[in-house]
Amino acid sequence: MTQADPQIQIDMLTIREMCDAYLVTPRTLRFYEAKELISPVRLGSKRLYTKTDRARLQLILRGKRFGFSLEDIRQLLDMYNRNGSNEAQLLRTWQLGRDRLAQMQAQRAELDEAIAELETQLHEGEATLAAFRRAAAE
Repeated sequence: MTQADPQIQIDMLTIREMCDAYLVTPRTLRFYEAKELISPVRLGSKRLYTKTDRARLQLILRGKRFGFSLEDIRQLLDMYNRNGSNEAQLLRTWQLGRDRLAQMQAQRAELDEAIAELETQLHEGEATLAAFRRAAAE
């Protein structure tokens, strides 16, 4: 695209505006572009991000925060049908979300166990150190 309608450009964000709005780096945006997750309009070397790119970036960032893989995110984004019910996309998102939640809960349980064990070890270590200090003071 060599020339764009000025009204269309108004609805678009530059790479700097995207970075500021979504708290990401230019490198992150270029990475998602290289992975074909977003497709900004190119005007020479300038990238302009559409409303669709912004919506996709929000979903990418949310998916990453939840621990979804980029491949899972790509598949979900590719399932979107502007004119359809998107039931299949929603079902797949729900399935992935349910699976990820189960993984996160298992990780939390493991972490809770590790924390409890470390606290026990620290209390025992503290008691041993106190005994050494008492013996040294005698």
